Amino acid sequence: MDLTRPTPTEPAVTEVGSPRARFFYKVLGFVFVGLGVLGAVLPLLPTTPFLLVALWAFSRSSRRFHHWLYTHPRFGSRLQEWHEYGIVPVKVKVSAISAMLVSLALMVFVMHAKWYVIATSGVFMLIGATYVLSRPSRPRS
Repeated sequence: MDLTRPTPTEPAVTEVGSPRARFFYKVLGFVFVGLGVLGAVLPLLPTTPFLLVALWAFSRSSRRFHHWLYTHPRFGSRLQEWHEYGIVPVKVKVSAISAMLVSLALMVFVMHAKWYVIATSGVFMLIGATYVLSRPSRPRS
C-alpha cells in the first residue's frame, strides 16, 4: 500500500430507477471493460477511454461493479487520477499519439485509403491529440 497517496474519493453512483435500464448500463459497462482489457494487450486499441465509459455505465447501474473497477489494482489508478485531477500521464500521451500516427500511416501506406477518408481520420485524430495534449500530466501542487 502506498502511504504517500491519499485514499481516493470515489465518484457518486446514481443507479437509474428502471431494472431494464440498469441491466442495459451494466451490460454496456462490461462490454467496455472487455474493450479496455483488449486495449491493454493490443497496441493500437486504447484502454483508459473504454474504462472511463465502463465506469460511467457502472455509475448508472451498480455500486458494486463501479467500486470494483474504480479500485481495481491494474486499472483503478488511471481512473482515480482522471477523476481526482483530470490528468493524462506523459506515458499515456506518448502511447496515444503514437497509436494515432501508426493508424494514419497504415491507412496511407498499407490500406491506400481514399484521400477524404485519410483527411477525415486525420482531422479527428488531430482533435483527439489536441485534447490529450491539453490535459495536465501530473497533479497541480
